[in-house]
Amino acid sequence: MSDPYDRETTETAEEQLRRVLGRALNSFELPDGLVVRLDSALAHATSLHSSHHSRVRTGAGTPGRISRETFRHSYLLSDGSSVVLWELVHTDGPGGRRQHELYAAEEEVRLAASRLRRTGGAGGAGDAGTPFADEQEADETGLELLGTLLASPATDTPRMYVPDNSSDHARRLLRRAENEDRPGDGIRLLLRNALAHQITQAFGRQCRIDGREAGFTLYEHGFLLLDGSEISLWEVEHTATPDGRHMCEVYESEDAAHRAMERRARVL
Repeated sequence: MSDPYDRETTETAEEQLRRVLGRALNSFELPDGLVVRLDSALAHATSLHSSHHSRVRTGAGTPGRISRETFRHSYLLSDGSSVVLWELVHTDGPGGRRQHELYAAEEEVRLAASRLRRTGGAGGAGDAGTPFADEQEADETGLELLGTLLASPATDTPRMYVPDNSSDHARRLLRRAENEDRPGDGIRLLLRNALAHQITQAFGRQCRIDGREAGFTLYEHGFLLLDGSEISLWEVEHTATPDGRHMCEVYESEDAAHRAMERRARVL
């Protein structure tokens, strides 16, 4: 287990919550209303929801291990209601250091876990390093394969919108976008009327380009507005950065997102 949670038997809910929020890299992304509600937490319980450990070869060619665990933190509030926070603990960052992320919904923590770079046998976007069994395959992937996959049309699937504080989800999505050509104020104002949303992974690939590992994942965030209209934002998560860190970019169209991934791959 990545973190000793046996302390929760002696910690108050306030102390435990302060510790969990304090170590999370993204605690600022939690909805403000949720944080305010947690101020009245009377009791808490933590359980391990999922765990994954893998043996990998690092960029230096030396063997290592990575881990990824999800914890469920439940809080009983003074009004009798309850709140759940989902914590992702992983060693996928630089230097294999343990990192903590917090999410308000299970759907969000699953998406966050899928963004981590691939692990041998894990499938999807996963952990740092190159799996021993996949080294030859990774060496054979590159710009040509990435371009072919980006050109493949997406399969249409029925919309299944979830009414879950969707306007706040849109706000946090746009806030973490780092690209200068991200959607502007017009889209922000429009998405204040978001009634429900759906997140779909449209593309994901781990490539070796010019001797470097790079992961690309494309998500479609579909929003249902109060007037019955629909709008989608396209989120690109990638590690095609100088230091290999994860970067988030958001675009108004799928074509723009694809062009951004192609540009990032060619920069390498």
